[in-house]
Amino acid sequence: MAAGDLDVLIRSMAKKQVKALTDAAKKQHGRLMGMAAKAKDKETRDRHKHLAKNTLASAAAAARRLQITAENAADSYARSMKAAKEMPPAKPVKKKKN
Repeated sequence: MAAGDLDVLIRSMAKKQVKALTDAAKKQHGRLMGMAAKAKDKETRDRHKHLAKNTLASAAAAARRLQITAENAADSYARSMKAAKEMPPAKPVKKKKN
């Protein structure tokens, strides 16, 4: 893998994590909606529906933050590699004799 491909790796890892987070949230949402469907009274049903709705909203916000953070990190890495390529090589330091 070339050094320039690390930013692509950062993005792909974030994409996988966002997908895992979204899948887990959907699974939790389904479980809560199932509990709401089986609830005996209106108060319990409404509580489970509210939790299910908030679960999806919180997971979407977390996924968005995760994606933005990963994009920022990948962009920063790409910029630093570009800057490092454009810099002239460092001059060797001469040691002084005492």
